[in-house]
Amino acid sequence: MENALQSFFVSIPQAAALWLVILVAIAVAGAYVGLPRSAPVPPLTPAQADEMRYADEVVVAAERAAATAARRRAEWAAAQERVDAAWRAFDEADRIAREGAQAAAFPLMSRRRKPGENADRQRYLHHAAVAACRNRQISIAQLNDVLAHRGWNPRLHPVVQEGLLRNAVRAHRMSQYEDAQKLEQAAWQESELAAEALRTLRAEAATAIVRAAVTKESPADDEWFADQWATGEIPATKAYA
Repeated sequence: MENALQSFFVSIPQAAALWLVILVAIAVAGAYVGLPRSAPVPPLTPAQADEMRYADEVVVAAERAAATAARRRAEWAAAQERVDAAWRAFDEADRIAREGAQAAAFPLMSRRRKPGENADRQRYLHHAAVAACRNRQISIAQLNDVLAHRGWNPRLHPVVQEGLLRNAVRAHRMSQYEDAQKLEQAAWQESELAAEALRTLRAEAATAIVRAAVTKESPADDEWFADQWATGEIPATKAYA
């Protein structure tokens, strides 16, 4: 009898622990069952699929437009740098030409020319013009004018010819500056057009995304909304005599 009582009292804590485990398991299972379940996502209708597809296409187009706008902006910045460089080159050529004009203000001594001196002066002019063209100080067209003696007198003194070449370099630099300005203006217009296209596509992408989201959450057609109303729920209109 004493051994039976001792066994009974020893088994009480084990039974209590087992019941506690069972109660905890039941509570966890009940809490899991009581959790709210999300309804399965209904399949997209053709209209919803079209809206989502269009939104994706517009987003991709906006990304490409952003890359194009960045490239146009970089091209415009490069064109601005070329304008600045062309102006610095013209400013330097103008300074050199003005210095040459000041030196040419002193009269040259007039003396009889030696035999063959005119040929030497012509060779000097041609050589100086070719060197200037090779250094891209004058254009090919200007070089052709010098070699053909169109507007150039090969019999002039080398000092005078040097001054005229400096003026030709200044004119060429000014022409380059004007061309750089035109290219910069064209690059700016292209950059503005690309930026405007990007703004338009981004606005359209935002609208398409919102429209696709609304279409995804809204009924597929208007008849669904009408079916949700029972006849008795529609307020009756009151007739007045």
